Amino acid sequence: MEIIVCIKQVPDTTDVKIDPKTGRLIREGIPVIINPDDKAAIEAALQLKANGKITVLTMGPPQAEEALREALAMGCDDAILLCDFKFAGSDTWATANAIAAGIKKIGKYDLILCGRQAIDGDTAQVGPQLAESLNLPQITYVQKVEINGGKVKAERELEDGYEIIETGMPALLTIVKEMNEARYPTLQGIDKAYEAEVKTWKAADIGADENKIGLKASPTMVKKVFSPSAKGQGLILQGSIKEMAHDLVERLKEREIIQKF
Repeated sequence: MEIIVCIKQVPDTTDVKIDPKTGRLIREGIPVIINPDDKAAIEAALQLKANGKITVLTMGPPQAEEALREALAMGCDDAILLCDFKFAGSDTWATANAIAAGIKKIGKYDLILCGRQAIDGDTAQVGPQLAESLNLPQITYVQKVEINGGKVKAERELEDGYEIIETGMPALLTIVKEMNEARYPTLQGIDKAYEAEVKTWKAADIGADENKIGLKASPTMVKKVFSPSAKGQGLILQGSIKEMAHDLVERLKEREIIQKF
């Protein structure tokens, strides 16, 4: 089975800081990681590949090569970095267009796996937009998957349960991080990863339409990023259940959250 896994290198959100004047993320000196949902997608691919091949692909700056090498150390076979100033500033739609062009250059594949969403944006849009760009059937929020007779059967996470969906291949799936626990790279895998070639493709290499990539082609733009202000301390009601219920109702009336009768 030929599998392509799309990943993203993201800031470790526990250490992210925001410039109070510009409202932008301060990325200097911030550790970066493979997006957690994407790491689950890598693990899913490793469990599914059998005698096949896994190609891991990302779009980003030169330092994103480190994320690709980590994926190679985990067991992926090939790695491709889409890196070009022409991709800079891409929103989710433009990003999906660039990645789609890269996948078309790769050519043959049975499955494309993406993480459900990236922790630095939380939009969950790139996977579905990529499927639309490639005209592929898609199953999102996948928490369990199996392949049988050229078809993919997936258990899709819902707020109040799950649903089971089956489709033919090729197809695109977005994976939730709760699906599995990603393996650690072995020493042998790390050695192999740093001896392997990471292909770097520019926009021209993949025939990307410059009217569909980058900042100018992006229909959406992030105006500002900010940390929400701290909320006041909570209030703990005391007394019997009847007294606390009465106190709560009176406070809600005072704030006009409920109407007085």
